[in-house]
Amino acid sequence: MPSTMTTRVLTGITTSGTPHLGNYAGAIRPSIEASRRPDVDAFYFLADYHALIKCDDPLRVARSRLEIAATWLAAGLDPQRVTFYRQSDIPEIPELCWMLTCVTPKGLMNRAHAYKASVDQNVARQAEPDDGITMGLFSYPVLMAADILMFNAHKVPVGRDQIQHLEMTRDIAQRFNHLYGQGTDFFVLPDVQIDDEVATLPGLDGRKMSKSYDNTIPLFEGGAKGLKSAIMRIVTDSRAPGEPKDAESSHLFTLYRAFATSDESLAFRKELEDGLGWGDAKQRLYERIERDLAPMRDLYADLMAHPSRIEDILQEGARKARAQSAPLIARLREAVGFRAVAGVQAQPSGSVAKSGKKPRFVSFRDDQGQFRFRLLAGNGDELLLSSAFAEPKQAGVLMKALPGMDLSVALVSDGAGGYQVRDGDAVVATVVCSDPDEVRQTLAELAG
Repeated sequence: MPSTMTTRVLTGITTSGTPHLGNYAGAIRPSIEASRRPDVDAFYFLADYHALIKCDDPLRVARSRLEIAATWLAAGLDPQRVTFYRQSDIPEIPELCWMLTCVTPKGLMNRAHAYKASVDQNVARQAEPDDGITMGLFSYPVLMAADILMFNAHKVPVGRDQIQHLEMTRDIAQRFNHLYGQGTDFFVLPDVQIDDEVATLPGLDGRKMSKSYDNTIPLFEGGAKGLKSAIMRIVTDSRAPGEPKDAESSHLFTLYRAFATSDESLAFRKELEDGLGWGDAKQRLYERIERDLAPMRDLYADLMAHPSRIEDILQEGARKARAQSAPLIARLREAVGFRAVAGVQAQPSGSVAKSGKKPRFVSFRDDQGQFRFRLLAGNGDELLLSSAFAEPKQAGVLMKALPGMDLSVALVSDGAGGYQVRDGDAVVATVVCSDPDEVRQTLAELAG
């Protein structure tokens, strides 16, 4: 583990495509800048196992692994300062993924946004709900949890659409710690890192730059000519040269600002407001971005021409990463019972070993930013899910009150075969398990 003065930050990029300008400004550039801080212990990886979920073309995956590694290095990543590795070079990750899969409730995966979106699309076209959905897609939040927990990252930079996966990671880590920790937590509970200052670049059509929209601007692919050609295709309004332009609503200005200094941006804004033509504005944008990309592109081309250099760097990164992952997986194997036969003590005939775990509440923040908690049984099963609260104090008050509630009054049928906990007319929690008596017994145990 890093010292108490450092924060371990972890991020990965899926190797299923070629990096574009939005990937650079939104993920690669800020990550490299963060890695240079003395208080950051950075782990950056190529998420090639994740690529198999969305891409079944082996040549594309292989090419993408090379391109993305070369992009990180050409953009200034220092492999001496960070741990830079391929996910598939760390065999402890899939082993941990299976351990975590075995403690992850299926209901948690049912709530994953990507899975629900795929089901909704199938239902909309009147297909079977799970048509075309693989177990990779269904359970990839568990693999993401393994990526993060394998190295006990403190912070994980993600977009707002990924917050749910970090909450799931925290839930899975808490469950594993509870089941196997014996008073010691194996996993740090990671925090989401959202940086609203990081650029989200518009694409050629003004929507978020994304391969799925086919509106990307190449980073290195196609060279300077490819960059200029793409920039000249950016959609603008019909205002002619000489007419004032609204800089704030211009995609060109947003892109320019992501690469320019504040003084350069102010000057460009003034030119637009003074009537600079769109063609000249696109030329200015190309020249400003090209000033940054040209030296990186030269280094990228050199790395792509010598892939063995990239391989050596990734192998060294794997050695650094496995110096962390191998000792942890050894502890986890011991914790789950994968011990040498010689070290196992036989139980007396007819006896049953008990874990001695106690039920507990686990609080968390949902993907809407609301505060909730779960009631877990001694074996880790989820029994109760609270309603959402705007303030953590409200959830805390209910957690303290639940064990003392008169459940003969508070625990009622919801009219649809399930049960709810009510406080007057308000529903404060939902029974998740199939047996409401288990909720009564567990709360009674907590009440002492």
